[in-house]
Amino acid sequence: MPTPIDFYFDFSSPYGYIASTQIDALGAKHGRAVTWRPFLLGAVFKVSEARPLTQLPPIKSNYFVHDFPRSARMFGISYKMPAAFPFLAVQASRAYYWLADRDAAKATAFAKAVYHAAFGEGRDVAPAEAVADIGAGLGIDRAATLAAVNEAAVKDRLRVEVDEAIKRGVFGSPFIFVDGEGFWGADRLPHVERWLATGGW
Repeated sequence: MPTPIDFYFDFSSPYGYIASTQIDALGAKHGRAVTWRPFLLGAVFKVSEARPLTQLPPIKSNYFVHDFPRSARMFGISYKMPAAFPFLAVQASRAYYWLADRDAAKATAFAKAVYHAAFGEGRDVAPAEAVADIGAGLGIDRAATLAAVNEAAVKDRLRVEVDEAIKRGVFGSPFIFVDGEGFWGADRLPHVERWLATGGW
């Protein structure tokens, strides 16, 4: 059976949002499951010495301000930048892994809902209460979510996932692995598709 596609992303990544709307269909088209793996760009930036898009020199950050809406329009997806950007995605990431250990399909649905709330609707998804509200909309117990994101085991799980991402060479979001081959950026989705179709080059 073909190995799953590993989809690494930070909930605060607008290009991760774009990829999140495409990756499952891409995997299904080629008979591949997709393992969603949120991580924290802040921890990665400490290793890579990179900076958030909004902290880049204007010649670069101005391009991003123009390119993200243009990319969203190209893929035909809704977009609205949240007022607080970039934002901390710790609570959403913890909630995801707590859910993933119980129901992988529901965890993926939750991840998509968080992303849509953040970049499709421009909502603030950083607080635990906001994360719990999003989960409640999917039938996930709100009180259980709020308790879970403060559990030591859940916090440790996210730390392990972030460390593993760094060990694998993940330095940005989205980062997609197909059979060990890494592709960075939503603009590499056509490369991912060709790799899946041909087995590589």
